[in-house]
Amino acid sequence: MSAYTYPNPQAMFYQQYEMVRRDEVVGILLALFLGTFGVHHFYLRRTGLGVLYLCFFWSGIPSILGIIECFFMPARVREYNAIQAAGIAATLGIQVPAGIPVPVWGQPGNAIAAAIPPVPSMGAAPAAGFVPAAGFVAGGAAASAAPQTACPSCERMNPASAKFCIGCGQAL
Repeated sequence: MSAYTYPNPQAMFYQQYEMVRRDEVVGILLALFLGTFGVHHFYLRRTGLGVLYLCFFWSGIPSILGIIECFFMPARVREYNAIQAAGIAATLGIQVPAGIPVPVWGQPGNAIAAAIPPVPSMGAAPAAGFVPAAGFVAGGAAASAAPQTACPSCERMNPASAKFCIGCGQAL
């Protein structure tokens, strides 16, 4: 046995999530005031678009696009935060905690989330010291065939004990 205590995985999740999450108001203000230079794209780690805006800032087109993108920034920031939360949760081997947005993979209009491939299943032997989350089986299958119900609005499968849909938040 080790003399060290390991922190709760959810506590580790929240600590890492607070370090990487972005604020919607900051994104809007960056797009409004510094959109000419593409700073709002660098803020969301979209360096390619940021560099493109920097190359053409003298033309005035990025200025107009920056003002227009102010209206789209809240959704982009929420999507960025959801992707970061899903990545952190997958790394820790836990579900994304309640209250944190979850990306809906492959849904129309969700170009960033659709471009990211799903996390491969861990069919190989886990690394030494790795403790899988409850319900995890090597190969990616669920530990048991727990009963699930489909959401009437988004048709996503949810545990039978869930009161709200994991995907859309509607009452089941």
